Amino acid sequence: MKITVIGTGYVGLVAGTCLADMGNDVICVDNNEEKLSKLKNGIIPIYEPGLEELVKANTSENRLTFTSDLDYAVKNSDVCFIAVGTPSDTDGSADLKYVLGVARQIATAMNGYKVIVDKSTVPVGTAEKVAEVIRENTTHPFDVVSNPEFLKQGNAVDDFLSPDRVVIGSNSPKATAIMQEIYSPFFRTGNRIIVMDVKSAEMTKYAANSFLAVKISFMNELANLCEHVGADAEMVRVGMSTDSRIGNKFLFPGLGYGGSCFPKDVKALVRTGSDYNCDMSIIKSADEANQEQRHLFVKKITKKFGEDLKNMTFAVWGLAFKPKTDDMREAPAITIINELLKRGAKVKAYDPKAIETAKRIFENKIEYAKTSYETLEGADALLLLTEWNEFRRPDFDRVKNLMKTPVIFDGRNQYNCDRMKEQGFEYYCIGK
Repeated sequence: MKITVIGTGYVGLVAGTCLADMGNDVICVDNNEEKLSKLKNGIIPIYEPGLEELVKANTSENRLTFTSDLDYAVKNSDVCFIAVGTPSDTDGSADLKYVLGVARQIATAMNGYKVIVDKSTVPVGTAEKVAEVIRENTTHPFDVVSNPEFLKQGNAVDDFLSPDRVVIGSNSPKATAIMQEIYSPFFRTGNRIIVMDVKSAEMTKYAANSFLAVKISFMNELANLCEHVGADAEMVRVGMSTDSRIGNKFLFPGLGYGGSCFPKDVKALVRTGSDYNCDMSIIKSADEANQEQRHLFVKKITKKFGEDLKNMTFAVWGLAFKPKTDDMREAPAITIINELLKRGAKVKAYDPKAIETAKRIFENKIEYAKTSYETLEGADALLLLTEWNEFRRPDFDRVKNLMKTPVIFDGRNQYNCDRMKEQGFEYYCIGK
């Protein structure tokens, strides 16, 4: 199959690379010449395990190419995936200007029947808008389908190559058959391709992410109550998660969700509800609780040290919104560090992959360490904000000796509370 993927961001680059790895001829299009130059030389602009190796392997076999020439790409493809950004507008709605702009460009370049695939996360009704734009700019036949992505950052390559399911929203038998042909190699055992109408597919992505966001916020609110009544949130979590109706995913208390998907999709679904006079009260509450969770963590710190944090140094372990990525979009670390800086604190931070990202956000407002232990020298407290594996088993004697005072605020509940106290730490976590 000859495929074009427009947009080489997180979704587009992973999708294009994995589609090429299954033997398709894939052209990835972007208007950022600097990024394209790096990609052509095997330099990957994002960190995602396994992605760099796949990009290099498929470019060397000429199955994967990069260009800024959208006209050329469309003319030489049967299927065009739209994978450009849909940032939140000021009212929480998804901004579709990039999606519709690309749709217009595709239409003017078309030279025959094309399947146009909305891969970007878009609100219900977007496929109709895309079809309208294309119809206004071409007489060639086409179909627009919705194919939402369900990739977890840090595991995106495996998720694409071995998906739980593939959702195809299509009102055209011809387009459905083409999409099934594209995805059939990903399912060697069983068929987990789910075909539905376009609007249901568009809603499915928002529904899935918003439900998971609700689970996270629910567990965090429950953990906060556990602290007040003297219960252990971890024990409660185990007691809940062994119920097969509930399960054990997304029930770990912590600092809340971040990243490019959950916050944006929750707000977009709330906005869609507002547009149709449906009050999405549960989902709105999940969003509010998620923001509050970060401020409650800061309150733990100020309860210990007071509101004035001048002349105090805080070591921060973890900046990315989750491990195995350098993504800091909506990361809890941003809110927490800014609150500390506002109170006059000095911050020394380390993250295995997100230091360069952090420099673009904080510039010279904080110090950047080359190792986790380097952050601890003279620190009044350690804040663990991202649960990278390398933070799970540190040398606690060394940690204590480097710090000015042995105080740990663990936003991810990585350590055993009793053991930490036995080793001489003053230890604060979530839900205990």
